[in-house]
Formats: sequence, structure tokens, C-alpha cells
Amino acid sequence: MESTRQYQICTKTIMDTTDPNIVFNEKGESDYYVNYINEILPSWNTGEEDMKELMQTAEKIKKDGKNRDFDCIIGLSGGLDSSYVAYVAKEIMGLRPLLFHVDAGWNTDKAVGNIEKLVNGLNLDLYTEVINWEEMKDLQRAFFKSQIADQDMPQDIAFFSGLYKFAKKNNIKYVLTGGNFSTECCREPEEWGAYPGIDKKLIKDIHGKFGGRKLNSFPIVDIIQYKLYYKYVLGMEVFKPLNLVPYNKKEVEQLLEDKYGWEKFQHKHHESRFTRFFEDYWMPRKFGYEKRRAHFSSLILTGQMTREQALERISKPELDDLTLQKEFDYVAEKLDFTRDELQAIFEGENKTFNDYKNKRALIGLGAKTMRKFGLEKRLFR
Repeated sequence: MESTRQYQICTKTIMDTTDPNIVFNEKGESDYYVNYINEILPSWNTGEEDMKELMQTAEKIKKDGKNRDFDCIIGLSGGLDSSYVAYVAKEIMGLRPLLFHVDAGWNTDKAVGNIEKLVNGLNLDLYTEVINWEEMKDLQRAFFKSQIADQDMPQDIAFFSGLYKFAKKNNIKYVLTGGNFSTECCREPEEWGAYPGIDKKLIKDIHGKFGGRKLNSFPIVDIIQYKLYYKYVLGMEVFKPLNLVPYNKKEVEQLLEDKYGWEKFQHKHHESRFTRFFEDYWMPRKFGYEKRRAHFSSLILTGQMTREQALERISKPELDDLTLQKEFDYVAEKLDFTRDELQAIFEGENKTFNDYKNKRALIGLGAKTMRKFGLEKRLFR
């Protein structure tokens, strides 16, 4: 449904009315900016108190993992956030993490190289789970045919579920993630393909309608399962160390490069060839949504980018058109679509998750409850 709303852009960030639910005050400041100032900033300072909390948590994790091979697990993609978490866990917190990587078939060579460099440089163990490609491909084809915005959901499901299932099976209690305020304080809205968690009902409906084979080994851990069962019955805890240490994107990229030869990416999520295509081509050209708006707005709010720099960068794609057209062909071929078939899907009618069975209302209730109790400070919708 086309919006009749007049275009408006936040005066402090570059979030705009492509988020249909964005709210502006009389100064033209968006609710993203107001939420950052009122909810996130007051309790986030990465000073002495936060360092103390970080080290207290480290002691708790060490104590719990005393007689285990590993005291925590970290999902490693080769991208910046997860790489920095691995560094913080080993070098600052003194932990013995297991680095866990899910190979869903779309790694860039640079991501693979970064993982190798970190594993060797930090002298840590790596476990790689390779997703059955035929099942992965079938689910991705089904999602394309569903015409919903969130085409990255199959990869996200694989990464997240694979990690949680492995942690449960091996009795690893602490999961360290790269979630952080510094580069992610502005959460993209779900209309932009940021569905809030793994909804098994939605996945099963889409795959049931458009899939061609059974997902016998593909890992799916439903959001209700990990928010309730994993946390309260199994006692699994998710910890975000990057909110307790200084985190300047450029400085951390330099640190990892100097120490381990780690190579930076042009933009967030470019460690996955599919995500790069989805966020740079499919999403903006088919749906008119730019996830970079949220990424850059986070950096503006945390003083790592000026609004002018963000506006200049968002005015053109991250990759040139020839590269993007080659990526279109690559994705089509890898997923067994002809170019014409994928182009027909691209030109087809856009849908949303509301066109399929889902439990978004229940997930939304959980998100509201988390915000009410201060467990989630980012604007969530």
C-alpha cells in the first residue's frame, strides 16, 4: 500500500518517512533521536562502572565454566562486531570462548580470511557448522517467491538457531553477542526487513506454500523457545560486552588490522555476499528501503559520522551498477533461478509478513514487556 504521507527526514539523523511509523516532534527530530537521548544515553557511558560490570561478569562466566572445555560461545561471522567481541572476550575479559561459525553458503573470501586470522591470532578453537545447501537454497527460493521484504531471514535463522542449538547440546550457558549501541542504537523497523525474532509459524507457512523439499536438518529455534525455555529452564544467558567497553568503529577496525591483519569491509553486513546484494540492491530498488539509513543514523548519534557525510553516502549505492548487476546474476544462478525468473519476482507485487500466518502480535507483546522493564532500550517496532 502506497503511503500518502508527505516526505520528511529527521533533522538529527537520516531516518525518514520510508519508516511508515516514524514520529517527529515540533523541531523535526524523530523518535529515534528522542529515544537515543532519553533512553539509551543516560545509562550508557563505558566508563569505570561499566568496566567493573564487565569484569564482574567475566568472573561469573569463568566460575561457571571452570570444569568445561569452554566457558562461553561466540557466533563469528568475520564482520566487525563479532570479531571485536572475540577480541574483548579473550584479551580483556580473559575468557575461554568457543568461536562458532555457521556457513550458510554465502561467505565472502574476506570473511573467511578474517575468521582464520582471528582464530590463529587469538589462539582460540573454531567450530564451523555447514548448513545443508539444498535445504538452505529451498528456503531462500521460497522466501523470494513469498515477495516479503525480509529476504535475509533464512540466513539469520540459520546463524542464530545453529548457535543456540549447539550451545544447548554442549551445555554452554553463556552466549556473547556483538549487539551494541555504538553501531546499532538505531534499530531498523520491521518494514525494512527487520522482523523481530525467529517466528516458526511464519517460516513454516512461507515454506509450506513455496518450498519444494523438507527441511530435515535446517536449524530453527523459535523466538518463544529461546526467550523462555532456553533462558528460564536451561539458564542460558546472552551477554553483550560491547556495550560496556569503548567502541569506535574506525578505531576498532584499525586495532584488529594492526593486531591480526583483519580486513575491514566497505559497509556493515558485507561479510555475506547475499546480505550485501539484498541490502544494496534488492531492498532499496524493490521496496524503497535503505537499511543504511539506520546504520548511518546510529553512527551519527554516537558521534562517529556527521549527518552531512551520511547524506552524501546515502545519495548513491555502496556498489556500482555493473557490480550489482553481476551480483544479481550470481544470486540467480546460485539459487537455480534464471535471470528472467528472478527479474519477474523482482518486478512482482510486494507483500509483507502479514500476508502469511505469523505470531507477530505475541512477539510484539514480548518486546513491549522488555522495554517496560528496561531490558530493551532501542526503539522497537
